[in-house]
Amino acid sequence: MTQHRSDHGYEKGDDEDDVPEWADQVMATVAGEVRRRRKELGWSAQDLADKCEEIGHPIPRNVIANMESGRRSNLPLVDVIVLAEALNTPPICLVYPVGYVDDVQRLPLQHPTTSLDALRRFTGEETDLGTDDDMLRYFRAHHAAQERLRRARQDEEHARYQATTAPNTDRRAEALRAQAHAAETADEAKSRLRRIRAFIQEEGVTPPYLWPDVVSAVETPGSDPDNTEENDL
Repeated sequence: MTQHRSDHGYEKGDDEDDVPEWADQVMATVAGEVRRRRKELGWSAQDLADKCEEIGHPIPRNVIANMESGRRSNLPLVDVIVLAEALNTPPICLVYPVGYVDDVQRLPLQHPTTSLDALRRFTGEETDLGTDDDMLRYFRAHHAAQERLRRARQDEEHARYQATTAPNTDRRAEALRAQAHAAETADEAKSRLRRIRAFIQEEGVTPPYLWPDVVSAVETPGSDPDNTEENDL
């Protein structure tokens, strides 16, 4: 029986034997999304090949055409990365095209799940991944704490300006309260950031670089972070 193939992989035939293996399904999904995005941009396969060559990793036109038609049986990870860059999309969105493919089979012998759930699992966004990904959790918490500190310092500076330019006593008092709240939030973010960096260092890993606009606030001489709240990270 002949298999039918859509832009995002193979459609199930009348016979279960027509359903391709898991690896074929993954390949078909990537190929279908490459084709969809290429057509959306109004590009030919040669246009996409030219863009890949500009990036520095040539993928010939015939290779792209064979991939999209299903005649190519494998697709190296480096090709996925370059194709995604050429098509101006994250590589993960070629594998799990959220919004364009409803369900995917994340692993062999598993029931299909939504593209979004599969993507979140792939990127480590699920909350029940276990204990082996603590470093990913620390690095994400580090990024979030830096963002919170940056916003709080900006809010504090804005409130300080509002207080100095307030037209009356009530407005000045309101601005001073906002300034105090922002300063408290900034202090909490600094403390949290120091704890996170201490946890990372305890694992023998170099913490992420601090952003230039927050480095002086965090790396204060004599600061001794309290690292007893690991579970809060």
